[in-house]
Amino acid sequence: MTRGWQITLDESAPRVALRDLDDTALRPDADDRDAVADVEVAVTCSGLNYKDALAFAGNPGVVRRSPLVPGIDVVGTVTASSSPRWAVGDRVLLNGAGAGETRHGGLAERALLDGGTLVATPAVFTDLQAAGIGTAGFTAMLAVLALQQHGVIRGDVLVTGASGGLGSFAIALLARAGFTVTAATGRPENDSRLRELGATSVIDRAELDRPSRALESQRWAGVVDAVGGQPLATALAQVQPFGAAVACGNAASPALATTVMPFILRGVALLGVNSSLTGLDLRELAWKRLARDLDPAIVDAIAQPIDLDEAADRAVDVLAGRVPGRLAVRVAAGSAA
Repeated sequence: MTRGWQITLDESAPRVALRDLDDTALRPDADDRDAVADVEVAVTCSGLNYKDALAFAGNPGVVRRSPLVPGIDVVGTVTASSSPRWAVGDRVLLNGAGAGETRHGGLAERALLDGGTLVATPAVFTDLQAAGIGTAGFTAMLAVLALQQHGVIRGDVLVTGASGGLGSFAIALLARAGFTVTAATGRPENDSRLRELGATSVIDRAELDRPSRALESQRWAGVVDAVGGQPLATALAQVQPFGAAVACGNAASPALATTVMPFILRGVALLGVNSSLTGLDLRELAWKRLARDLDPAIVDAIAQPIDLDEAADRAVDVLAGRVPGRLAVRVAAGSAA
């Protein structure tokens, strides 16, 4: 038996329980012919992302099979494998790729996964640190790579949703890459923490969360946006000619009320990041860059460890915006490393 969280949708409310799960509760659906489960992983750690918090709340846009083991991040050790890529004892991790949405995820002590989606856990990180980075840090790295590949290699970059996990990692990674970073947050009490991560300046989210003109003063070489909605629309109107904004979240709103003016008069690019659908080559590149550019001490400063049995309660805090940085979940008993 495997101890883990299970979410079951019904007509009235989601049923959420931490329980013992048998093998059938961990396998892909029998009618899912595309599902591959050729690697068994003893899960040591996971994360508690905004998407995971939505799953605990029973959001059907996230919980797309029922019952479901939540957890879009999986970190652990291979215990059985028919995949040519992995052997017993290998340290591996997974971010997204359907985990915690269309197939069972990492908030259980064992997971059956597709070996073609796994990445080797970098030796520089402990399992808990890898889970602390998780989808938030992985997405932040993808956003930085997207800016650089577009040609944004210097200048002032705005990070919205800066107090959250994605924003916190984006600040650290952008500062490490040599950018000047401006952090936008609705939580002024986090000012000093954001500066310690690498932000040169911190602005109030209200400066962006207001009606904007089609074009405003040119401020940003690039933008890493974790919130969507009006803050992104305002930021787009302020991007310098031929700069770029990377959209990778919708915590404020999925709506985007903007005009074509930034795109046709300044040549601004709006780039999208979908970490869940990212191919293996880019996954491996992003984690190599994280291992190179992200000090483990920064991870420890951003990610707070919690135990598996705390996940449902802390999901409420995540949805309410009461968690600065990230939550890393110790799934296996005693998984402090």
